[in-house]
Amino acid sequence: MDLQLDQLRALDAVISEGTFDAAARKLSVTPSAISQRIKALEDSAGRILVQRTKPVQPTESGLTVLRLARQIQLLTSDTARELGDVHQPTDRPVVIPIAVNADSLQTWVIDALGRAAKGVCFEVHREDEEHTTRLLRDGTVMAAITSTAAPVQGCTVHRLGAMRYRPMAAPEFARTWFPDGANAKSFAQAPVILFDRKDDLQFRLMRHYTRKPVDPPRHYIPSSAGFNDAVRAGMGWGMIPDIMMRPEDNLVPLDENVFIDVPLYWQQWKLDSPALGMVAATISEAAAQALL
Repeated sequence: MDLQLDQLRALDAVISEGTFDAAARKLSVTPSAISQRIKALEDSAGRILVQRTKPVQPTESGLTVLRLARQIQLLTSDTARELGDVHQPTDRPVVIPIAVNADSLQTWVIDALGRAAKGVCFEVHREDEEHTTRLLRDGTVMAAITSTAAPVQGCTVHRLGAMRYRPMAAPEFARTWFPDGANAKSFAQAPVILFDRKDDLQFRLMRHYTRKPVDPPRHYIPSSAGFNDAVRAGMGWGMIPDIMMRPEDNLVPLDENVFIDVPLYWQQWKLDSPALGMVAATISEAAAQALL
């Protein structure tokens, strides 16, 4: 395949911006030029790469080429910065999309990204740690914090540490719904707080007691801070990481002896990229201080 850089940039822009017109504005060309580049890229690849929908969506083959496009873009930016390319100013930041789970984003990751932000712009995708690898596979992100130890094809992986979660509740809620302490009957009936429909952590804890599926009343609060506020307000119980515990929250554990450690890993593309390597080092340093 003879893949041209301008064609790969057009593919990246179309998928990132969602339309041919928006991609044209980003690249300062006409929509017709974008259309021609995508058509030429598809001819070279021998298959359809994008679905002409709104927003534009990549096909399975398109995801493969998109990943290549973003890898080349990162390496090109790194090289231009090292060479001081006058056509690509060295103060132009490298854009690095990463996927981060909500609790890490709420607690320790932002400080790490702040230390790594010199010459780098981040596009952060918030996703559950059990699902961030999907964004690596389809080329949406270059790196991810994930709970998956097995490396995604084309990626490296190393362990960052673990976040320890405990079943917590407001004191009045605990007295009302767990008068005899944590047990199967109480967990089957007590309202529970869930982050979203991918959040299985509370059910993992419940299975420890019930040994069978249960269907308690549930609230969905898709925000780490909001989740903790809902538990503190007595709406339900939930799994809260130790790193987010504050004495003023006035929460009590439903079982002081039970917790779940969620391991976290850093996965990134196998690229010899100074920018990506610097981000990985900063994340690892921050994780060593924040995680178990």
